[in-house]
Amino acid sequence: MSDRELVSRCLQGDQHSYVLLYRRYQLRVRSTLYQLCGADGLDDLVQEVFLRVWKGLPRWRQQAQFSTWLYRITWNVAVDRRREFTKYSRNTEAIAQTFVESATPMDWMQMHYQDLVQRGLESLSFDQRAVIVLHDLEDVPQKEIAAILNIPVGTVKSRLFHARAAMRKYLEQQGVQL
Repeated sequence: MSDRELVSRCLQGDQHSYVLLYRRYQLRVRSTLYQLCGADGLDDLVQEVFLRVWKGLPRWRQQAQFSTWLYRITWNVAVDRRREFTKYSRNTEAIAQTFVESATPMDWMQMHYQDLVQRGLESLSFDQRAVIVLHDLEDVPQKEIAAILNIPVGTVKSRLFHARAAMRKYLEQQGVQL
């Protein structure tokens, strides 16, 4: 069943159709939010996205792709979270120490590379991180990213180019052979 059909059914009061939309997109939303915002409060962020989707369904323009509209909401939630993050400081050293203490020796290599990629993403500007996460990790086409972020496709291409170059440079500085 298409997204449009599911949305139409939702608007007619069919809650099961909304559950199907949620199941279809929740892993992508979770992954995108994780890459943009980290693991702290991830469940709440995903819940916020789908709450905004539910409330906004009557205002969704049928000519737009549902996935583009959903990613736009996801982007807005991430931006809101970033604003909150700048207001309140957190103790990242304590969080990192807890993470390190819970690891087993077999996990160290995989965690090391995952950590390097995550730190590399965090070193990017928020705009660059959004583009590289959506394009390279979530496989969203550049045209759709432009619609989600409300920027020209040329800007998406430029940010993607610079984000990849910055990630490459960061990983090389960390000793990763590319």
